[in-house]
Amino acid sequence: MTAPDRVLVVGASAAGLTTAEALRRRGYGGTLTVLGDEPHAPYDRPPLSKQVLAGEWEPDRAALRTEDVLSALDAEFVLGDPAVALDPPTRTVRTESGRKLSADAVVIATGVRARRLPGQDALAGVHVLRTLDDALALRKDLLAGRRLVVVGEGVLGSEIAATACRIGLDVTLTGPLDAPMALQVGPLVSGVLAELHTERGVRLRLGNGVTGFTDDGAGRVAGVRLAGGETLPADVVVVAIGAVPATEWLADSGLRLDNGVVCDTRCRAADGIYAVGDVARWHHERLGRPVRLENRTNATEQAMAVAAAILGEDRPYAPVPYFWTDQFDAKLQVHGFLPPEAEVDVVEGDLAARRFVARYRLDGVVTGVLGWNMPKQARVRRQEIVDAFRTPAP
Repeated sequence: MTAPDRVLVVGASAAGLTTAEALRRRGYGGTLTVLGDEPHAPYDRPPLSKQVLAGEWEPDRAALRTEDVLSALDAEFVLGDPAVALDPPTRTVRTESGRKLSADAVVIATGVRARRLPGQDALAGVHVLRTLDDALALRKDLLAGRRLVVVGEGVLGSEIAATACRIGLDVTLTGPLDAPMALQVGPLVSGVLAELHTERGVRLRLGNGVTGFTDDGAGRVAGVRLAGGETLPADVVVVAIGAVPATEWLADSGLRLDNGVVCDTRCRAADGIYAVGDVARWHHERLGRPVRLENRTNATEQAMAVAAAILGEDRPYAPVPYFWTDQFDAKLQVHGFLPPEAEVDVVEGDLAARRFVARYRLDGVVTGVLGWNMPKQARVRRQEIVDAFRTPAP
């Protein structure tokens, strides 16, 4: 396979930047263009809900690379100009400004956009957290406010609640499930997280749906209405109810779009067109089903796999997933998959001491491992998942 003369990466994200860097590391000498919708050079997202929001980092510290390193990449960065259309046969991307960019290979790395609740955009003080600008706007409001309500008990909502509590706000966490991160880690570990948040001062009003907001009469949020009729008072609200793949610009492309850009085992959506990171929904060969992952590790690993595929390597992308979260003094590392119906047992450490490794099994097969303040031990236990992956898929 001959290497393409021109590669266009749509999305100046961690996944997009890693794709470009991996191509250069592999000796790619062709024309490389990275198109981004934000004006910022590529930055890291995990610190936004923690170090940047807390004010422990200046915003520029979240940058993934220095200007000198980006310059040495010998790539053209076209920033602040969102993609609005893709023509797959000619591999041409049209941007909001009217620019047309064509290439021999196109990598879609446009990520996801935050879900919103009806009415939130009409009120000052109601935020989402996805971008650097989102984080800075939220921090400004937190510094001026006193009472924060976080809508959404998933990973992001739980992290924001912990960060805001640490910097002195009166924080309430609400959402439809019964404990923080219940969907992501199951009842055993989420129960321990609930205890931790409560001890540190986060008020949990979980198992509640949100029906809307109240305002102060001047266009600013004053409260969050719950399905049971109660209103939680708030000076600031963060809506953290998940995200949807940023694929609207591909609506007329003819690509298959179903909870992301649908790809084969090589992350290929069409001839010469690939997808990476949060927006990619590819066929995981070991699991025998489509998978879409929203985490930093996958963004990097998948980007390296796609760079290899562009240059002719024919190998399926079938990783053991990994993500982490930091909340207060708890550091959780998750390897593999944690199905809600899995059997969970603590195989190392002590649950009560909040230092343990939990193993998740489904039909007797290890699918995942979670470490709470035991990163090395969890990493060792990860081998059990790898061994299960080596078993021939049904």
